[in-house]
Amino acid sequence: MTFVYNLVVTAHLLGMAAVVGGYVASRPRVSELMVWGARAQIVTGVVLLGMAESIHSLGKDPNMAKMIVKLVVAVLVAAFAEMGRADAKRGKEVAWMTDAAGGLAIANVLIAALWK
Repeated sequence: MTFVYNLVVTAHLLGMAAVVGGYVASRPRVSELMVWGARAQIVTGVVLLGMAESIHSLGKDPNMAKMIVKLVVAVLVAAFAEMGRADAKRGKEVAWMTDAAGGLAIANVLIAALWK
């Protein structure tokens, strides 16, 4: 089960790279890469939390306050990315939505790394 957990962690990190990389590469527009990365972050994050909570052989003990904060931030990232991409498809670029999605994604990385 550790192998499966590590595969999901890898997918989670690739989702983060897609959001942050898409932000840096496509600013001031929201790219499809950012949208799919934000979706992947939410799905894989929930799966990781479920695995950590239910599979005792993994030896994980997640901090639920941290996980809730990260989930709220991830949902905001996805919401801004989805709305920004929809506006971009209609020809209306809203740069602050791109910055909000990218900035919150970077904040979520900092929360993950620094909150112990």
